[in-house]
Amino acid sequence: MSFYGLLNLPWWGYIVYTLISTHITMACVTIYLHRGQAHRALDLHSIPAHFFRFWLWLTTGMKTKEWVAVHRKHHAKCETPEDPHSPQVEGLSTVLWHGAELYRTEKKNPETLEKYGKGTPADWMERCVYSAKFLRGKLGVILLLYIDLLLLGVPGIIVWGVQMAWTPFFAAGIVNGIGHYFGYRNFECGDEARNIIPWGIFIAGEELHNNHHTYGTSAKLSVKWWEFDIGWAYIKTLSLIGLAKVKRLPPIHKSNPNKIEVDMDTVKAIINNRLQLLTRYIHEVVMPVFKSERKNTWDRIKRRALCSKTKRLFARNDLLIKPEEMSHINCALVSSKNLSVVYEYRSKLQEIWNRQAANNQDLLVALRDWCDGAEHSGIKELKEFAFYIRSYHLQEAA
Repeated sequence: MSFYGLLNLPWWGYIVYTLISTHITMACVTIYLHRGQAHRALDLHSIPAHFFRFWLWLTTGMKTKEWVAVHRKHHAKCETPEDPHSPQVEGLSTVLWHGAELYRTEKKNPETLEKYGKGTPADWMERCVYSAKFLRGKLGVILLLYIDLLLLGVPGIIVWGVQMAWTPFFAAGIVNGIGHYFGYRNFECGDEARNIIPWGIFIAGEELHNNHHTYGTSAKLSVKWWEFDIGWAYIKTLSLIGLAKVKRLPPIHKSNPNKIEVDMDTVKAIINNRLQLLTRYIHEVVMPVFKSERKNTWDRIKRRALCSKTKRLFARNDLLIKPEEMSHINCALVSSKNLSVVYEYRSKLQEIWNRQAANNQDLLVALRDWCDGAEHSGIKELKEFAFYIRSYHLQEAA
């Protein structure tokens, strides 16, 4: 074996080799561990499922049950002290640079594994190979080191080091850290999850973190037409050749101008797609009324109450508004009757889909009353939104 291994690559060949191998690892994490095992958004044929498990054992040493349990707990306890890796609790720097350590700490919690790790593989390969205690469970990554040395020679040591650091930094650090701190939000879900960038390629689609926290059981992470999820492209390819079956996707809404009656289809549609509807309400009702009220007043106190900071708060999920921030909202509501009305109707709409114990007829009556009241509010934007809700229904996802 030469100094440069069996492949004897040029300098750029090592970069390509590293990028391809680490990208495969990211694809395995998002398709198998995340979307398949943790959220049951798709069923995988045994051929890709076994390949994904083997590759993850080789390149990360991660065990399916441990990863799934920690991730499910993250969703269940998101942004609370019990969240295994929230930058809102631990601090961004801690999660970004020490996210893998937070993961390793949580996976040792037997209560977490017992409560959140159910339904993961427990076959012979999992027990005797992937979860074996031999060499402290590092057999896979040690084997990868020898493979890199054989193929790449001495430079393979550097490549192996990059491979070992890639997933802890990008998956545990970037997604769990930056993904809950910086970026844009399509939906005001009940936590701080954000889309880091709209094109999910480098981390195989996990960049679209706000979309994922909004539709956690969806196999597809892109929602807007201009977003791209390469992980979804891989899943579609596997599906086309019979190696995967997609179980869940984000709901797709339609507006039928000829539909003027609020019925049970309308109720089901707004409940299933409530976060998209709330986002639309904020953009088409709350924000235009806010801007209009600020533009049409010369009162200094009122303009101060309707400042840009308050405007941003009106777009936030109520669960994320701090007590001291609520005073800014209250000042704005007191200064503007129209803004107070649309804010009240927003709360009433949320109450409708939060009535989990109510029967269907009660929900139907409540939604009809909401639309009737909105149409007679005297506020143009609110009236138009009531017409939109009347036309609202869902269609099957493509």
